[in-house]
Amino acid sequence: MENLVLVEPKTDLMKEFQEMVLEYQAAGEYYVHHETALRNFAVFMAGIQSLLKGIKLPPNIVPMTTYWLVKDNEIVLGESRLRRRLTPALQNEGGHIGYAIRPGQRRKGYGTCILKLTLEKARNMGLDRVLVTCDTDNIASARIIEKNGGALSGYGRSPQSGVQISQYWIDLSTPPEEGRRCPGY
Repeated sequence: MENLVLVEPKTDLMKEFQEMVLEYQAAGEYYVHHETALRNFAVFMAGIQSLLKGIKLPPNIVPMTTYWLVKDNEIVLGESRLRRRLTPALQNEGGHIGYAIRPGQRRKGYGTCILKLTLEKARNMGLDRVLVTCDTDNIASARIIEKNGGALSGYGRSPQSGVQISQYWIDLSTPPEEGRRCPGY
């Protein structure tokens, strides 16, 4: 049975995280903060702490907590970001929670798991409901959000890519349904 946990980033998983970043890049997926993780992991970690504490953030950036989904205390399967509040831009695209699973570990239930565990963190943080968004043509992500209680509330358009964005609200005021949503969890 797998041991899956959601942890805040830590330096002892640096190599594993960097391998995940390289896997994203090999699949043609690029995330701005990942470049820093490859060049200078200490600066990357300092940036995560600044976001967590809300230190010296530009006006359009909100405090957020980053988590890694880790299997068996050594394999980083993906990451999520939990934002405490929304800006108008995040209401359109991004929402309270963003998540990604490394390409080689997709279609194994880990996306559903990372969102489920991040929703638990949001509930513990005192949020009553959260907004989660995805590209409308990303059927897999839409299913993950819906499995976690997401109700489609509308659509937006990404100012960067121009693609249509589906917007889902998830009510956190009631406990989640029991049952296995995480492989081996």
